[in-house]
Amino acid sequence: MPSPDPAAIPPLLIAGGTIQTAETALRADLLLQDGLIAAIGRELAAPVGTQVLDATGLLVMPGGIDPHTHMEMPFMGEVSSDDFRTGTEAAVAGGTTMIIDFAIPAPGGSLIEAWRTWSERARKAVCDYGFHVCVTHWSSAVAEEMAILVRDHGVNSFKHFMAYKGALMVDDGVLLSSIGHALSLGALCNIHAENGDAVAHLQKSLLERGVTGPEGHALSRPPAVEGEAAQRVITIAGLLGAPIYIVHVSTEDATDAIGRARASGQRVFGEVLAQHLVIDDSVYDTDDFGSAAAHVMSPPFRPKPHQAALWAGLASGALQTTATDHCCFCAPQKANGRDDFTKIPNGTPGIEDRMSVLWHHGVRSGRLTPEEFVAVTSTNTAKIFNLHPRKGTVSVGADADLVLWDPDATRIISAGTHHQRVDYNVYEGMQVTGLARSTIAGGALVWHENTLRTRPGHGRYVPRPAFAPICFPNRA
Repeated sequence: MPSPDPAAIPPLLIAGGTIQTAETALRADLLLQDGLIAAIGRELAAPVGTQVLDATGLLVMPGGIDPHTHMEMPFMGEVSSDDFRTGTEAAVAGGTTMIIDFAIPAPGGSLIEAWRTWSERARKAVCDYGFHVCVTHWSSAVAEEMAILVRDHGVNSFKHFMAYKGALMVDDGVLLSSIGHALSLGALCNIHAENGDAVAHLQKSLLERGVTGPEGHALSRPPAVEGEAAQRVITIAGLLGAPIYIVHVSTEDATDAIGRARASGQRVFGEVLAQHLVIDDSVYDTDDFGSAAAHVMSPPFRPKPHQAALWAGLASGALQTTATDHCCFCAPQKANGRDDFTKIPNGTPGIEDRMSVLWHHGVRSGRLTPEEFVAVTSTNTAKIFNLHPRKGTVSVGADADLVLWDPDATRIISAGTHHQRVDYNVYEGMQVTGLARSTIAGGALVWHENTLRTRPGHGRYVPRPAFAPICFPNRA
């Protein structure tokens, strides 16, 4: 399923809109040609055969980049229900034009084989994609494969789980070896920061006390286990002089640890999920197993005060990116854990709704400026993972990945209308203001007038160059 030749995509003129970037807003037209932004200016002339798209009253923004997704991921005895086609279709319907997914080796297996497996799965994607490759054990072979992935395959980030004892979890020795080696390669390490030993201990204790329902999931992963793990890996990275990127920060504890490290000059980056910003732990306080299980993800949803800390982290720059950890499991899959919460597959959907939720609860509420919105949904991710200025900006020569955003239109989020291949939506019934009227990926109009115009295989794998070891990103 080869990617299309950008030269075969007809030119497109976006006229009458306001370009909104992470820096400024500017009234101008854009000419898209050969998959790139070819010209920006007022009243641009359209070459013969150019399609004209009227953007009057709309913001023309860089397409969203979701740095944390899990399409067709084998996990906890199941496979996440969205594959790379359906998941990326949902992405473009919501204004996201690139994802970075996770290639996870089999236990003790090859990192390169994992990258190849995920590359084959992703060939049907309808928008661009990249991979973080997971390090789940340590050996000289792992070190060698990391170097090959960086040098030959455009991988500049490696994921590490401090959680999921007995499965994906690595210990401090692996972290020290891998983070230090990544530094020498010019790669960045991603960290799932939860104390897996503490979680396993609490899970066992709760089950022995007869707590078997979904509420046990949150009880077994209190905020302290995230805060401790975040501070620990920050300390490890500090000893090595290495940058790290902490995924799905959900607590005040971890946000504060990142903020302190950054204030001291350490290069630590923090990601927050849109879900954690607006949904709290009251979702587990129900006798409806299906509803509570639908919200089982790690880290779990937190008490409301943590949301204020996360929003403050985004506004202050302590947290730099927003993601979804999009990992869908349908109700029958979640039911595997009906009698034991530790067997509920962890994950929730969200890729289609991230942009609208952040605009509504961020920009419309005054928590974020439009510039900050673009930064945390696209530009900062592009900078941190060395995609900028190819991605995350509206400039001549950049990839033509754009969203025409209606800042005033409203919709009601529902599983009945979403494109995610899952039978529930954690935002069910939420009315949001701000939505994608049109989405352009690689110069092609893939979402327009509430209609998908996608083609499997349109998305391309985007190699991400290594950083010079002493020049890691500190701009975001």
